[in-house]
Order: sequence, then C-alpha cells, then structure tokens
Amino acid sequence: MTDRFDLAVVGAGPAGLAAAVTAAEQGLRVGLVDAAARPGGQYWRHPAESVSQRDGHGTRTFRDLRRRLRALRDRGVLTYLPDRQVWFVERDEDGHVLRFTGTTTAAGGVLRSRALVLCPGGYDRQLPVPGWDLPGVMAAGGVQALLKGNRTLAGRRAVIAGTGPFLLPVATALADAGVEVVAVCEANHVTGWARNPLGAMAVPTKAVEALGYAAALLRHRVPYRMRTAVTAIHGTEEVEAVTLSAVDAEGRVITDRGRVEVDLVALGWGFTPSLELVTAVGADTRKDVDGSLVACVDEWQRASAPGVYVAGEATGVGGAELAVAEGELAGLTAASDLGGRRPARRVRELPVRGLRVGGLRVGRLRAAIRRRRAFATAMHLAHPVPAAWPDWLTPETTVCRCEEVTAGEVCRARDDLGAVDVRTVKLLARPGMGWCQGRICGYATAVLAAAGSGDQPSADDLRSLAHRSICAPVSLAELADSHPDSPPPDHQP
Repeated sequence: MTDRFDLAVVGAGPAGLAAAVTAAEQGLRVGLVDAAARPGGQYWRHPAESVSQRDGHGTRTFRDLRRRLRALRDRGVLTYLPDRQVWFVERDEDGHVLRFTGTTTAAGGVLRSRALVLCPGGYDRQLPVPGWDLPGVMAAGGVQALLKGNRTLAGRRAVIAGTGPFLLPVATALADAGVEVVAVCEANHVTGWARNPLGAMAVPTKAVEALGYAAALLRHRVPYRMRTAVTAIHGTEEVEAVTLSAVDAEGRVITDRGRVEVDLVALGWGFTPSLELVTAVGADTRKDVDGSLVACVDEWQRASAPGVYVAGEATGVGGAELAVAEGELAGLTAASDLGGRRPARRVRELPVRGLRVGGLRVGRLRAAIRRRRAFATAMHLAHPVPAAWPDWLTPETTVCRCEEVTAGEVCRARDDLGAVDVRTVKLLARPGMGWCQGRICGYATAVLAAAGSGDQPSADDLRSLAHRSICAPVSLAELADSHPDSPPPDHQP
C-alpha cells in the first residue's frame, strides 16, 4: 500500500472490530487486517449468507459492529482487508510495517501505520492423551467451528471432555443438531467457583447463561460428569471408544469408569492466547492465573512497546464481552494518543465522566473490564488444568503430532540428555518444530519439561515457545519479494 494509516488493527474478532470502528469514529484512518474471509473471529463465526437473528450470545453486538464497519468503510476512513495473514511486523522511523500474505485468493502486501492494535485472539489449549491423534478426535472449538461455520457434524455419537464452561455450548449445539452426546466430562468440580466468590458473582448474566445450558443438557438427557476425564482413546483407523476415569482434584485417576463407544471426541482445556505478533513487536508478557502467557498492558490497553496496544484474549482469556470492552478502550486510547478529535489531551488526562465511546462512558467501560476480568479469574481458578494429567500418558503417547514426537522421547531428552528447559527439549527431541510451530503441543511440552524438577512452566519457558521471527507460514516467493504489490480493493464485510 502506498498510503500510511494512522492505525492498523490486526484481527477482526470481537476486540479487533470494536477497536477498529471506535478509532475510525474518533477520526483516525484505520486499516483492519484479518485472516478470515468475514468479520467476527472465532466467536462470531457464521456462514457467508447470514448471521443468526437471535440476540443471544452477542449477535446484537456483532450486527452493530458490522454495521458500523460497513458505514466507515463506505466513508473511506476504514479499510477492511480480509483473507490476509500478517506474517511479519517491524518498526520504521514513522511507526510500524506489517507484511501479510493472502490466505485464499487475496494477494499479499504491506501495510504501514503510525500505531498498531493487536487483537490476535486465542485457540484451544490441548493436552495429549493416549489415542488423541486418531481421526475423530478434535478440539472442542474445532467441532463448534465446523457446526457454526459450515453446518457440518463432526460425528454422530460424541463425548465432550476437558474443563471449563466452553464444554457446555459445544455439547448443547451438538445435541441440538441431532448428535448423541453420551456425556460431558468435566475434570473439575462446580465447587471450584467458591475459590473466588466475588469474582464468580461479578457478571450475573453468566450464571443465567450457564443455567440455560444446564437446562438444555437436561432436555437432551446428556449426563454432566464432574471429576471425570477421558484418559485414553481407542481405535485402529479412527475413534471407536474412550476410557472414562474418575479423577481427584489434582487429576490423579481414582477409578476406571469403563469404556464408552463413540465416533467423536471433543477435547477442550480452555483457551490460550495467540502471541506471535505480541512477542514480535517486543511487548512484555507475563504468566496469567490459568498458566497461559499473556500480553502486559496498562489500564488503557497500552503495551510496553511504543505505539502498540493489545486487546482481547491476548491480554488474558476472558470471553467476547471482555474483548469488546477492551477493544473499544484500545481504539479510544489510540485515537487520543495519535491526536484524533482531541489532539490536545491524552486519554489519561480526560475526566471519565466527560468522554463517551459508542454511548458508553469511559468510566463505565473500565468498570465493565474490571468486572469481566474478575469473572475470568474466578473461571480460571474454578477450572484449572489438572496438575497430574501427565500421569495419563504412556511412553508411546504422541505429544507433537507434526513431528511425531512421543512423551517417552520428550522425557528422555529431559532425563537422559540433560535438557534443563523447554527450549533445549525442543532442540533435542523436536517437539514444536513442525507446521504448527508448537501452537498445539507447546504447552504440554513445557509442562513435561518442567516436571523433571517438580515445577510448572515459567513465563520464560512459555515465552521461548511463543516467539517467532516469522509469525505465520509464508511462501518463499513472498519472503524473497521486498516490494509486495498493493492489495486489491476493499472487500465487502
């Protein structure tokens, strides 16, 4: 692109949409880059022809953001670039340079901006179990994405297992679509919410939502089994059955609850942020309460790197409502810092009662973020990854599917070859060296590497897995091309 934007926003999910439209409405010229063909991200994934007209689960918010996006694009103040994956970001004398590749038919190119809002979202955190590499085993988010985005059922008889509230909508959606859900297996217990009662009550609507899912499971006669885990998956060419085990609070197996025949296993252990771009710009990170690496931001969504703001799951997994609030705040902060409609004063100097963003005062916006962050903390404390899950593995269990590295090979690198950290384990045994670059196996590898000393992975361990100079797969031709062509005209959102 020949023009430089005031602000580039990466990601068109809840946080990115909110950041882009808010900044553009405040007078900035905004470029919005997203890898998907349509706005909405993973949360508001939908078929091309329509969005559900029901107002549940934030669809009203999505329709409003999409309407504003279209209006701003038509006015020429917001450029929307779908089907583009950012693979490299660097600073120049005037701000940031983003290089992107086309994910389908779109062309690659370059986008330059004075400042940058990163809203990369997150993805399913996965733990290996014996047999998890069989066809028919999927991440819970992948099962839901097939259903929501393509109206495709991944199986006819399913078990949903792992931990966290996300298991409930996946099970409900499958049951509503006609799948026989034999059980929802929650590794933790509902009493875990008592660990942080104030946080659990910070967003009352979440309790109402949970009751709705519980009623749906009762209607479909789906058992909800607490302190239960899928500890082995069986089959030859594809999934045929699973072993269910009763586990204690640490995840240690107490008793075998037998085999259940299924053709679909949906595993979900919460979500973890996608931090490749965050680490690429040199922004500080920290370990969050759920064990994930997250971006450090101040109370206005500013990252430690100059001219960079981060919003949504990258600051800590907390759901779409939190992401929208953080995105709005990031867009407003960037507009103030860059001299939008209030060039003489920065956001931190503005009285919160006198400034509105989309009808919501900044004071209310920040209060909403605090409440939803408190709820997210309570959720993570109630649904931790069981500490003893490595005990479920056999030496032959695949940990890294890309490079076909087993748990035994990871442990040998740690115990026999003297690998003292996850980076050395990666170099010696090759987990995380394949196509996904550790996005799937990285957390499990870090836990297994740290287990040799009886510890949990540190922030430095997780940071070494997240940092990549090239943030996404790119062709050698694009890598060699130092003068990318300008992208085609704006796509219709």
